Parts: sequence; structure tokens; C-alpha cells
Amino acid sequence: MIALRIVVLSCFAMLGPALYAQNLPVSFAAALQKAQVPADAVAVLVQEVGSNAPLVNWQSDLLMQPASTMKLVTSYAALNLLGPAYTWKTSVYMTGQLVGDVLTGDLILQGGGDPHMVLENFWTLLRQIRAKGLREIQGNLIIDSSWMEPQHFDAAEFDGDPTRPYNVGPDALLVNYNVLELQLHQDVDGLHVNTTAPLALHSTVNVQRVNGPCTDWRNKLTPVFSIINAQINLILSGTYPASCGGQSWLLQPYPVSHSDFDGALFRQLWKESGGQFSGTVQVGPVPEKAELVTAFASEPLADVLRNMNKYSNNVMTRLVMLTMDKEASQSPANPARAAQLVQLWLAQIGIDTTGLQLENGSGLSRSERISAQQMGSMLNHAFASPVMPELLSSLPVPGVDGSMQKRAAGLPVAGHAHIKTGGLEGVRNIAGYVLAASGRRYVVVCFVNHKNARQTEDAQDKLLQWVYAHG
Repeated sequence: MIALRIVVLSCFAMLGPALYAQNLPVSFAAALQKAQVPADAVAVLVQEVGSNAPLVNWQSDLLMQPASTMKLVTSYAALNLLGPAYTWKTSVYMTGQLVGDVLTGDLILQGGGDPHMVLENFWTLLRQIRAKGLREIQGNLIIDSSWMEPQHFDAAEFDGDPTRPYNVGPDALLVNYNVLELQLHQDVDGLHVNTTAPLALHSTVNVQRVNGPCTDWRNKLTPVFSIINAQINLILSGTYPASCGGQSWLLQPYPVSHSDFDGALFRQLWKESGGQFSGTVQVGPVPEKAELVTAFASEPLADVLRNMNKYSNNVMTRLVMLTMDKEASQSPANPARAAQLVQLWLAQIGIDTTGLQLENGSGLSRSERISAQQMGSMLNHAFASPVMPELLSSLPVPGVDGSMQKRAAGLPVAGHAHIKTGGLEGVRNIAGYVLAASGRRYVVVCFVNHKNARQTEDAQDKLLQWVYAHG
């Protein structure tokens, strides 16, 4: 056993002398050295599930930026406080009279915080409305977002790039994550842009095609969105390497509002379903005398978490976090209350929350903090809980799917772990479970907060492999 936990040799002196006594795996330490990351920027905890004695313990009490590994905290809290079968409801109301198939009043879409109202589900909701016999809407479309408190959200605040999908803010009626998929294609006339989303996109392309390799092409293009006459407009400028051919690009149409985006989707899908609508899109509550038309129930929470964690979706996580407060307070959801609720719940299950800081629960934050010990304690608690299967199945599998699909590929640990990744500028983290070759399962947490953190993915993969081989 001693041979399996070799003291790091002095050739790794840059990692700090105190490191040697901690018996960090040589392969992991060597990869950290190669990435030029010092020991004081790393926290590691490896511990067999159900055990109190760690196999590896390095700075596990150090509070660090968790990035998207914080989604594990939100997920486990939601499974307990809401239940795996919890569903969200999006309701549709109408005012006025339905004469034949013509509505003389307004149609109201009341958002219920559904984190997974993708296009297919939104289309199904509209088909449900049509199935009620409603074809023409002579009034307006009203979107009711009172499920959550009004909040100022600046998509540019985090990193100055508000069109990135990870910067989408939460909304009670969040359709398709408020994201467009653009299709870029070239012909003899130049570069052209279309969208796979069912809406009318007017695009003006002022892009110069250049020679050279197809590298970093996204950062060489500048998209500018606007809403004009209920239509989304795009002006695209910059340069584009001819060698890129056709490309797909996911973007938030910032600063187009959620309601205008939803309205543009509604108009096109309603038209495609044979309906007529020429009114405006407004935001407001459901009128007192409105009549319920239909409602759409989401997938259960367990399925939502699988989509959320496999692909590390930030805005889905924000909505899950808000839902916990919505249900607990029975009032419009508030993010600060939600964070307090989760922190209190962690303390109630025996997790020492000293210094732990929650903001939005997604990890897209520079203020959130958690230690490897706190994360590991929660994961240990989770594995003994009734909701363990739902939490485990929501996590990416190395070499197989989600954000870990290309990680640890070719290593024996591939397919034998469930790991949540987390990455920001200067942050690279992993947390989850490894099923070792011995048949024993281990909690693994590795946090790296350093300017060279991006270069430590190989080191973290080597840590997972070491646990698989020697656990």
C-alpha cells in the first residue's frame, strides 16, 4: 500500500516541500509541474465513500472558486427540497371571447420557471392551444413573468461578452435558453447567415473572407442584435477564414429581451401551425378574469438535472435554484433567499458551511466559495441518500458524454467515473465519484485556482486514473 502512495520526489520542488508529506500521486504532481501551477493553488480530497479517512488530502479546507462544480450543491439540494419528480408548469390564459376559432381578446403565457422549455416543448404548448380550437388572436400576446421577482441582470457584467449562451439570465418563461443557433455558410457571393430557430431573422453580413487556418474564427466576428418591428435583426461584421467552410454558432441575441425573443418564436410557430396573430407582445400579469386555456408540464427534476449537469447549463441551474425559494416562500422567487435556503439546508444535514458562499448556484460567479472538504462531505452524504441514483446519473462520464466526453479518453478510468467539471478564467475543477478497479467507490474533488489553471486538465485526468488504478 505504501508503494502505491509514493512521496513526491524532490525534482518537484516547485510544488512546495509540505506537499511531499501528503503523498500526492507522482503522475498528478508531475502534470501540475508541467502546467507551472504551484501547490498553494491546488486543493485535493480523495476519500472512499463512507470512510472518514482520506486517501489524499491536500489543502482541503482552503476556500476556493468552485466554478460549475457548484452545480452539485444546487442539484443535491433540489433533489431533497423539491424531490426528483418535481415538475414546472407553464400556463396559458385568454381574455375576451372565443367566437368560433377567433379570440377577440388577449392570449397570456404565464411562465412557471421551466428550466427546459426547449423549442420542441414550446411547439407542443402551442399545439395544445390550437387543439382547443383557437386559430386567430385579435388581441395581444401578454407574457407573465411574475413567477420570479423583477431583477436587474446585465449579461455583459461577468466577462463583457453578453452574446455567449452561458451569460443568459433567468426568466420565468425561458424558451430555448434564449439562444439562437446560427448557420454560417459560404458560396461564390460570400458568407451567409441563417438560423435553425423558427423565427424570421433579418441578417446583414459585412464580413471579409480571408485566407489562413480556421482558428479562433468566433472571436474575429462581431454580432450586433436588435429588435425592429417585432423581428430580430443581426448585423455581422469582421473577418472569416475561407478554410472554415460552414459553421454552427450558438448566440444569445443580446440585447433583445426575453419577451421579444419569445414573441418572435411565438409568431413564427403560430403561423406555421395555421394560426393568425398580428398584435403586439406585452409583459404583465394574468388578468383576474382570464380563463385558463391549457397548461404544459415539464420533465421531472431528475431529467432536468441530467440536461443541466451533463452540459453545465448555467441558466437552467439559476432557475432550479430560484425554484427552491419559490416553493419554500410561496412568493415570487428571489435569488438571495434561495442562496440562504440552500446554505441553511447544508448546515442541517451536517455540512460545516463556515466560509461557504453561494450566489446563483451555477458557479458563474467570482464570489462563490467552497472548500474541497465541504464539497467532499456533501458528496459523501449524497451517496448514502435515497436520491443518490438521480444525482449520479446527472453527471458527465469521462470519455463518454457531456463536458467529460473528450476527457480521460483512452485511459482505463473512462466510463468508470461520474464527474462534474468547472471552468472559468483561472479556474479548473472536478468533483464527483470514481469507481476504482478494486470495486471501491471514491469521492474525488480537485480545485485549481491559478492563472495557468486551463493547462491542468491533463493533471486532473491523471488524478482520476490514479484513483481508478490504486483506490
